Amino acid sequence: MSKSAAIVLAAGLGTRMKSSKPKVMHPLAGRPMVNHVIANLKRASVEEVICIVGPDMPELEKTVAPHKTAIQKDRLGTGHAVLAAKNTMCGDEENILIAFGDTPLITDQTFHAMLEARKRADVVVLGFRPQNPGLMVGLSSMRRANCKPLSNLKMPIQNNVPSPYAIQALCVNGKKLFPLLERITNDNAAGEYYLTDIVALAREDGLPCGVVEGEEDELLGVNSRVELARAEAITQDRLRHQAMVNGATLLDPASTYFSFDTCLGRDVVVEPNVFFGPGVNVGDNVTIKAFSHLEDTQVGNGVVMGPYARLRPGTDLHDDVKVGNFVEIKKAVIEKGAKVNHLSYIGDARVGAQANIGAGTITCNYDGFFKYHTDIGAGAFIGSNTALVAPVKIGDNANVGAGSTISKDVEAGDLALTRAPQKNFVGWSDKFRAKQALRKNSK
Repeated sequence: MSKSAAIVLAAGLGTRMKSSKPKVMHPLAGRPMVNHVIANLKRASVEEVICIVGPDMPELEKTVAPHKTAIQKDRLGTGHAVLAAKNTMCGDEENILIAFGDTPLITDQTFHAMLEARKRADVVVLGFRPQNPGLMVGLSSMRRANCKPLSNLKMPIQNNVPSPYAIQALCVNGKKLFPLLERITNDNAAGEYYLTDIVALAREDGLPCGVVEGEEDELLGVNSRVELARAEAITQDRLRHQAMVNGATLLDPASTYFSFDTCLGRDVVVEPNVFFGPGVNVGDNVTIKAFSHLEDTQVGNGVVMGPYARLRPGTDLHDDVKVGNFVEIKKAVIEKGAKVNHLSYIGDARVGAQANIGAGTITCNYDGFFKYHTDIGAGAFIGSNTALVAPVKIGDNANVGAGSTISKDVEAGDLALTRAPQKNFVGWSDKFRAKQALRKNSK
């Protein structure tokens, strides 16, 4: 197979985003939009990816690592940006895909279709026909001889001119790309070097040119927070659809929010208003009740959690665990069959198999400087309203009485209590009530 590479244009500042960070670093479904572009290019079997960044974007370079970057020192247009990659490329690429880092919804299937079309044309453009061509302000545009894919292309035009077609990516013969780019000029109102001018140059040279047509939603460019929200909605719809196709039940899909890497097993039931942050893997036959929040969490088979459960990074729920309402878990392993059913916080801890954590239990894991570990053995029973002051270990099958503050280890099979002795005062309540009633009636 011929070698394929991709150049991702990501040097734009995105002033309309009103943000201090580069536009392409704004996230969709928990991942910077430029990384969506890169991931889909790699899934389309592109071997090499080079991102064009600005000279003042070190965080963006880290974000796209380990892929190569090339710096566009002066932002003189899209054609100038692609030229910045010339010395970074290997030089033996047969196909070069050129994508925009702010167009994150183009699928790997579409990129693959462009590579296939490149077998029959030296320059292939990916475009769409907007529902309202008169609103194509800022889009690179071109006219076509007709609407058939891979038809010859007429002279490209730029910006505010209404046109039936808008370019959102290109795939070019690797041996032709840079010679074409070196011939474009900045003889236009903006004084920029436009990438799309290579189509006209290719036509002048008699090179075959073609079109792959995409849907407008897929080819959405993100230039503002409004468009970012629209792209997020499209991304979430895709993720919800895929989750249901794969065997999960979403009771209210529109209120379920996924991250790009959320993985749900079969026969998972997700109730309304559940949020999945990055790094969540859920096993089979799991029920996630309403208003739960999960991030960087592993959930085993048969788990029931929520409503209003929060699983923070580092949580690992083994099979058949029960996590109830208003429970927060962070950096903790809850082993098979254990229960944390009500109003509890478990952080930096291990809860052994079949252990039961009573309502209101907390692990006191932080002293203002360092975090400490709590270890709760298999079959242990922790009574309600207990504070476990870490570092502390509760042995297998041990019991801790309700209302205790435990700061020393409890051996296996023992009972630990720190409850103060109870005192009852005979008749005190009746006397108090009578006295208060007398004071109230005398006023």
